[in-house]
Amino acid sequence: MKSSRLSLLAAASLTASLTVAPALAGAGHDHGPKYGGVVREVRNIAYELVARPDTLTLYLSDHGKPVSTRGATAEAVIYAGGDKTPVRLEPAGENRVVARGSFRVGVGVRVIVTTTLPGKPPARASFMLK
Repeated sequence: MKSSRLSLLAAASLTASLTVAPALAGAGHDHGPKYGGVVREVRNIAYELVARPDTLTLYLSDHGKPVSTRGATAEAVIYAGGDKTPVRLEPAGENRVVARGSFRVGVGVRVIVTTTLPGKPPARASFMLK
């Protein structure tokens, strides 16, 4: 009888923790894409890369709050097949850096972005495009 009560208590505890965890995770800790791109987190900053054939846009946020890109520098290297293409991104608005041009993007393409924010060390994020 005691072991069945313990099992019931353990099951109830597990169910409660599974129901509460997603609610807590969404409170400023949601690292899913907000702009339809691919997200990576480096040093508590979320970097979301949106790669289109004519633009690369990198959005920066800290726990859901925009991170200013004023004075930031960013460079991407696109690895597509055997090609390696360096691209410079420029600040373009509150929390993003952008490059315009003609880019190979799509499944299997890897993009490594190095971003330097004023007063902070460079951050490097690797993205596998979908």
